[in-house]
Amino acid sequence: MTLEQTSINKTSGAPWISKYTSKLVSAEEAVKVIKSGDKIIIQPGCAAPLNLINAMVKRKEELFGVEIYHILVVGNLPYTEPGMEKHFKHKAFFIGHNTRRAVNEGRAEFIPIFLSEVTLLFKRGVLQADVAMIHVSPPDEHGFCSYGIDVGNIKTPAEKAKVVIAQVNKQMPRGLGNSFIHINKIDYLVEVDEPLQELPQVDPNASKEELEIYDKIGRNVASLIEDGSTIQMGIGSIPDAVLRYLHEKNDLGVHTEMFSDGLIELIEEGVVNGEKKTLHPGKIIAGFVLGTKKSYRFIDNNPIFEFHPQEYVNDPFLIAKNNKMVAINSAIEIDLTGQVCADSIGTKLYSGIGGQVDFVRGAARSEGGKPIIALPAATSNMKFSKIVPTLKEGAGVVTSRGDVHYVVTEYGIADLFGKTIQERARALIEIAHPAFRDELTEFAKKTYHI
Repeated sequence: MTLEQTSINKTSGAPWISKYTSKLVSAEEAVKVIKSGDKIIIQPGCAAPLNLINAMVKRKEELFGVEIYHILVVGNLPYTEPGMEKHFKHKAFFIGHNTRRAVNEGRAEFIPIFLSEVTLLFKRGVLQADVAMIHVSPPDEHGFCSYGIDVGNIKTPAEKAKVVIAQVNKQMPRGLGNSFIHINKIDYLVEVDEPLQELPQVDPNASKEELEIYDKIGRNVASLIEDGSTIQMGIGSIPDAVLRYLHEKNDLGVHTEMFSDGLIELIEEGVVNGEKKTLHPGKIIAGFVLGTKKSYRFIDNNPIFEFHPQEYVNDPFLIAKNNKMVAINSAIEIDLTGQVCADSIGTKLYSGIGGQVDFVRGAARSEGGKPIIALPAATSNMKFSKIVPTLKEGAGVVTSRGDVHYVVTEYGIADLFGKTIQERARALIEIAHPAFRDELTEFAKKTYHI
């Protein structure tokens, strides 16, 4: 079933058709199954089933103590608004801009966890979902719906949920791989025909100076990527800048928790072909997509892509099977010993652990692998260095100094692997913003005896 197909032939002789039609209800009818105290798992990212979410929130006066679990969701989340906390309690595995205020004001909560282990919470019964709210493609001729643009964070929890409510969207692409659910496993079906949420690449608020910094960082990171490497990248200005410098590379592969639009051009040019991959050769392995229609149309029924649950994609032992695995991640700040904070600003919770450690450790154990932390040398207003004497009080250490290998800024590359504290401090000061190098050097002299 492709994006161009806009309806299901309910008059065909397929035996699952009658089951499909018997499960069709409105969103308002479907969410009546939710009870006070229930635990709800929601398909996240750009695949969030917003019609089901809105229908659930409309029942707020009937519901109390409902717990809602997911990582970052793109779109409006009314259950995180002030006054909703007695009805809904969001427990975030990763904090987005639309949940940050609720978390830091105590109306929502944060669960620090590696992305590789989020789905294992449900697989192992640590958390149990009473209801899974999912967003899928129309069924194919055999009755299988695809989770589309977010397989990794929902397939395993949905399989363990007591009740599954599916928003079936004619505009959801059919992502391939371990990415399907049969309509027999769905309890309620809500048909929609509407565009998916999008997350464009370009930061509309970035200044010319910031874009130039990202460009320099991208060029420095790309210099570490050899022909035949397998890469992992996230979304944002730095990963996009790296991708712009890969057009002259050859035979790259991709094994990544997620990707966005920037990858598509490299595939079309043949730069990314996966031919030299040692795990899943010829395939792009991913868990989800955060992009626009460009990405969504490209993955539809495209056999180069294999989507899998996150406990598979982010397993460091599997990641390490890719020779020349290059993991590219970012940070909020990094201290002179190499400790990386990526989830908070002091005690203020900002995002989450995500897949950074999964891929840093996987790349470190890969034959010829390179774990990379890339970040601007200073904040956008140039008031603060991002390479700091010590992390802010209360800051979370996401990646330990023992895990860090390469650190990249617009001023160069520091290789910390096997280096002493003194050698690390010198290397990091060399790639810090010049305005802060004297301050950092003075601290390092007093503290680390350089």
